[in-house]
Amino acid sequence: MPIAADFTNTLVALRIARSRIDGYGVFAAEMVSAGNKLGELTGEPITVAEARRRAQGRERIMMVELSASRAIDCTRSADPLRFANHSCRPNARIQVEAGAVEFFALRDIASGEEITVGYGATHHEGRLVCRCRQDGCTGWL
Repeated sequence: MPIAADFTNTLVALRIARSRIDGYGVFAAEMVSAGNKLGELTGEPITVAEARRRAQGRERIMMVELSASRAIDCTRSADPLRFANHSCRPNARIQVEAGAVEFFALRDIASGEEITVGYGATHHEGRLVCRCRQDGCTGWL
């Protein structure tokens, strides 16, 4: 994977690059106004049981549970939003509704700024160190 790539197939221009938080991140390639939809996360539809099986023993996963029985695995997706890192003070939010995983800006996001979301409950169950470095960081995912 290249260190940086530009995507124009989302609702806003996004770029994947190395993140100071963890691994790769997704960055705004243009200014995004608060409330704007950034795009929709895509991936392989699987069961929650399969998602949990795939997540076992892995620190980095790219999966979202849609309901008590359905999930999507974004590991092989070309979707740049799969690289959204967690932050305890995110600038975007994830909305899961009717099987769609959409990202919205919580505040204005500057061009070049990393797009972050609050992951909420994760398979890490409070055992993985949070690397967001934000004021008020909880310290764990």
